[in-house]
Amino acid sequence: MSVSIEVRETGKPAATSFGRRCRLVYLIVAIMTIMSVGSLLMLLVGVLTLFQARRFYREVMARWLGRAILRVAGVKMIVHQDGPLPQTQTVYISNHTSSLDVFILIALSLPNARFFLSGFLRKHPPIAIVGYMTGIFWTVAQSLPGRRTRIFQRAERVLRRTGESVYLSPEGERVTTGEVGHFNKGAFHLATNLGAPLLPFYIAIPREVDPGMGLNVQPGVVHVYFRPAIPTSDWKIEDLDRNRQQVRDYFIELHEELKPR
Repeated sequence: MSVSIEVRETGKPAATSFGRRCRLVYLIVAIMTIMSVGSLLMLLVGVLTLFQARRFYREVMARWLGRAILRVAGVKMIVHQDGPLPQTQTVYISNHTSSLDVFILIALSLPNARFFLSGFLRKHPPIAIVGYMTGIFWTVAQSLPGRRTRIFQRAERVLRRTGESVYLSPEGERVTTGEVGHFNKGAFHLATNLGAPLLPFYIAIPREVDPGMGLNVQPGVVHVYFRPAIPTSDWKIEDLDRNRQQVRDYFIELHEELKPR
């Protein structure tokens, strides 16, 4: 089954460097405005609901933010999936190639799912508000392994208690080389300890659309391909590296099959 999220293109790629700069300024202002208004509205709704409606903040309000930003960027997202996404606890993972991924992810409205996101982004108040309202787990750099371990241990305790799902990129950062990056252990450690299935999906952003590390996205079409869940009930911690490598090999196959040509 293919689910198409239609958004209207607002313009054609700029033909000159001046036009590109103007478009970038437009996108930055539009994204900041949407995030600012959306975060304040989310905070207001949080007050009115006594901060007890986290799924509504995540699956309705954050989804609106993501889709509104895709719309102003002139991006159409087409989602390919067989049947509905699971309502039980799941660890979602995907490739991570672009700044655009963040808006794609919240526009997907993964059921009852929290996210891991770089703590560096908390310095932007709208992102901080949305993050705290939706229950994001804020991470630190790989160079701080002790703090990262404590963050993941806390996340595991929270997820075990709440039964919520979670999304994180095993690459841990935007990989703009055109290849699948190194996979970190966090997602696989979580899935093993929770006994929750891994559900992989692949985000295919054409090169002419992809803003890479920046925000200068161009109008176009992106595809999101959900794949069958990978059971983890028989996974053991001592097999962590092997399971991680097998899933990475699977993503390399997906990359070769689904990457935009």
